[in-house]
Amino acid sequence: MSKRIAVVTGGIGGLGTQICKALAQAGRTVIAVDLDLRSERVSAFQQEVEGLDIHFAAANVGDYDACGALVQSIEAKYGALDILVNNAGITRDATLRKMQRAQWEEVIDVNLGSAFNLCGHAINGMQARSFGRVVNISSVSGQTGNFGQTNYAAAKAGLHGFSMSLAREVATKGITVNSISPGYIHTAMTGAMPAEILGK
Repeated sequence: MSKRIAVVTGGIGGLGTQICKALAQAGRTVIAVDLDLRSERVSAFQQEVEGLDIHFAAANVGDYDACGALVQSIEAKYGALDILVNNAGITRDATLRKMQRAQWEEVIDVNLGSAFNLCGHAINGMQARSFGRVVNISSVSGQTGNFGQTNYAAAKAGLHGFSMSLAREVATKGITVNSISPGYIHTAMTGAMPAEILGK
């Protein structure tokens, strides 16, 4: 049987890189999807995963049409998209009374909208092949909330609800959908968060 094809969004971030490595070490062909705004960041990632079956693809996962083009290109090149890990996430922290509309929309579009954008385009192919694995990276913040993170917590809570509903829709088609809610993992994103939010 040919190798399963896995896509990891936010693939060149701290957590994303480790997910990519784990999938590649388990015998999957991995496509790390992220923005390519900084060439040195992409180069550093490529050096870190050198020797593994991991490839980079640039895309704005907050854009529905861009996600459609991405899925189409991956299926055309590799023949399938079997595993989708929706890991992309950003923070734009502020208390609600100080939060700008743009801060709300950016976080919702990336942290929650990206799951809709990618799944919306990938699920048909998974269904046609009677196989699919979708893993959505939520957060404990979606269950407990966090001071100054109404946008982030709302997006992560929404991701959990999205996962449960989609799982019910596709369970009989050979597709599983799960959400994972990690605690705080030391990454560049959490490293930039205030100590009082991290509970230190």
